[in-house]
Amino acid sequence: MAQAGFTSHKAFARADMDESRSAGQPLTRCDHTYVARWLEGMKPRGKTPTFIAAALGRKLGRPVTLAEIGMATAANVLPADLGMTYPETLDTGAESLAHLWHADLDGATLLVKGQVDPDAWNQATLRWLINPDVPFANRRTVGPKIGISDVERFRATADMFVQLDNRFGGGHARQSLIQYLASDGERMLRGQHAEPVRKALFSAVAEATLLAAWMSYDSALHGLAQRYFIQALSLAQAGDDRLLAASILDAMSHQATFVGRFQDAANLARAARSGTQGVATPTLSAHFYAMEARALARLGDARACDLALSEAVRAFERRNTENDPEWIRYFDDAELSAEFGHCFRDLGRSVDASLYANQCLGTIDDGVYLRSDFFATMVLADAHLGAGEVERACSVALDALTLGEQLRSARCVSYLREFRQRLAGIGHTAVVSDFREQAEVSRLWRIASTP
Repeated sequence: MAQAGFTSHKAFARADMDESRSAGQPLTRCDHTYVARWLEGMKPRGKTPTFIAAALGRKLGRPVTLAEIGMATAANVLPADLGMTYPETLDTGAESLAHLWHADLDGATLLVKGQVDPDAWNQATLRWLINPDVPFANRRTVGPKIGISDVERFRATADMFVQLDNRFGGGHARQSLIQYLASDGERMLRGQHAEPVRKALFSAVAEATLLAAWMSYDSALHGLAQRYFIQALSLAQAGDDRLLAASILDAMSHQATFVGRFQDAANLARAARSGTQGVATPTLSAHFYAMEARALARLGDARACDLALSEAVRAFERRNTENDPEWIRYFDDAELSAEFGHCFRDLGRSVDASLYANQCLGTIDDGVYLRSDFFATMVLADAHLGAGEVERACSVALDALTLGEQLRSARCVSYLREFRQRLAGIGHTAVVSDFREQAEVSRLWRIASTP
């Protein structure tokens, strides 16, 4: 406590309460008398030891273990900062990630109810930006031998989960992906490998962990998703994959916008761009600018948003897909149009939003990116509603509900809730009543209508 600068028991008690709230498990009571008892040797029950360690760690700027605070023999609990801190070494990162996978499978309350911590974004971003060196670990002399064929098999399996996620949403196969990572992913990280295999190994596990983050985010498990994003970032650095790492920051920006941390979102996108100057492909740069624009549109900063979108177009026009990593090649004209549609909708430019959403839907695929098609369709419905075209808006929204019938995605539900709120401002009309009657047969609409 002294090292962390806590000069009073009351201040430390408040810090512990803050950590418990951040974890989604607020303590019923914690005051200076509790702190005095802990200092006398009393070990608190439940998750309190993890909150104590997290409060100290946050002030000290480093992980603090239960053993370090004399509470290793307290209840078998998860550290409150599990997965939230950027690992110091590959070995500690592998241990933390394996712990995180297994706790996820166990449905740990800390993970399911945990909230996003903006400081964790900032700390991870700073660590990546100012320390570009690869954190090498001691070469393992035990464990299974991992070769390039093992990596290729792992990557091919993860790619199947990518397809399932795009088509059916993160809620469909998320648990199965985590199960796979907790078995084969852990085996890969704990195995022996030659130096030529290192980059491919850690990049592959980073991509799969990034997918776990996306699927958790799509399932509204935002604190858990943030933990996976941070661990994926460290794995990408371990694989010396600067472009993948920047793309992970880009994904963090996407989540930050969704949860309402718009300035953080803009900063994360800028960090991705800053950390890859001179090495990012034009396609990647365009996406970084698009994510920044999304955040700025939500902030209502039209001028800055327009500038970011202009830069996105300028970069996009220089792209050569043959030079792009495989995982960004999906970002084509339709996807860029969808980003414009989102931005203009949020800025209240309904006509422009309709134009770009229609351009996106004009190149609609055969259900490969079903969730993205749903999003673009709902943006078009919102745009029509914003332009006062209620009947067209309702008709397009019904199209979206048909598209989304197989989707298990909390983000899709969120789009519907926003549309429902906008529709409520129209009042009770025959068109709205007819729409609601038809929409009631949709599973997604019923979920969106639940308080």
